Amino acid sequence: MKRILTIIIVLNSMMANAQKDTTVNPLSFSGYLETYYLYDFGNPADHNRPGFVYSHNRHNEVNINLGYIKAAYEKDNVRANLALMAGTYSNANLAAEPGVLKNIYEGNIGVKVSKKSSLWIDAGIFSSHIGFESAVSKDCWTLTRSILADNSPYYESGVKLSYTSPSEKWFISGLFLNGWQRIQRVDYNNTPAFGTQFTFKPNKKITLNSSSFVGNDKPDSAKQMRYFHNFYGIIKVNDKLAFTAGFDFGAEQISKGSSDYNTWYSPVLILKLSPDSKNSFAARIEYYEDINGVIISTGTPNGFKTMGYSLNYDHAISDNAMWRIEGKSDTSKDEIFLKDDAPTNSNFSITTSLAVSF
Repeated sequence: MKRILTIIIVLNSMMANAQKDTTVNPLSFSGYLETYYLYDFGNPADHNRPGFVYSHNRHNEVNINLGYIKAAYEKDNVRANLALMAGTYSNANLAAEPGVLKNIYEGNIGVKVSKKSSLWIDAGIFSSHIGFESAVSKDCWTLTRSILADNSPYYESGVKLSYTSPSEKWFISGLFLNGWQRIQRVDYNNTPAFGTQFTFKPNKKITLNSSSFVGNDKPDSAKQMRYFHNFYGIIKVNDKLAFTAGFDFGAEQISKGSSDYNTWYSPVLILKLSPDSKNSFAARIEYYEDINGVIISTGTPNGFKTMGYSLNYDHAISDNAMWRIEGKSDTSKDEIFLKDDAPTNSNFSITTSLAVSF
């Protein structure tokens, strides 16, 4: 009887200690996978969509846009993230990166440098500080990316100093970067590149963001300074209606040492309607102008002057799974598209996708 009582007392003690132990495991794992099918009515024989499209860019085939597995660590004043990816997104967006760097979605380490405030220094590979659309389609209002998003950085590498105010209304960061959407520097480029980000959330319904980039994306012998700014605002009118407005503007020196610049710009507006928690609709209108081909080169008299429209429907299958379908139309000043191998000034596509996060 004494032995039984002793065992019961020990078990009770172990259970009590277990209940008191509320330590959270600092290491966590997550993942994301998005499959898609896209039909481009231009019917490209090689299955590649126009060159300025980097996400969902394969025609008439079932494929993976993006899939990744991520490990995250956070404890006390240290944090780290590592995510490895595959998909047509990585093939297109990281084509210039060497070897296995093409498969790194995220890889960074951060140290909190203040005990009293949320001030961090992070170094490595990050998602871009520019824009309101990421490579993770499930987190974006539209299935495909805007021209603006596809032609500004999705990722970057370098060092970031960031601060979040106690009220969490302000987020401010300054970045030292390897270049414009670069993990590895351009050969013979030793020009520092910098970025800034200011995000203001006065309440739960409004987000205002200003992001910038200054740098040179060419070898120093052909140095052309690039200055770029992105601004966007997200307003949630109520639980059913919200809209996003964004504007990009960039300028790059015409040649090394020149005081003249080639410029490009792009406005975009997205309206989202969510009648209930399972279903939503989004409509997008956008325009992108790059006459001198700094970002999108066409070799045509008027350069890239393209208006885009899209309409999509989303259905949440569960909390972590989503089915989407979208129709998208682009119309250009010049005949920069192909239809059955013949030049045309318009393009239309339909895309459907299934995404799961875990």
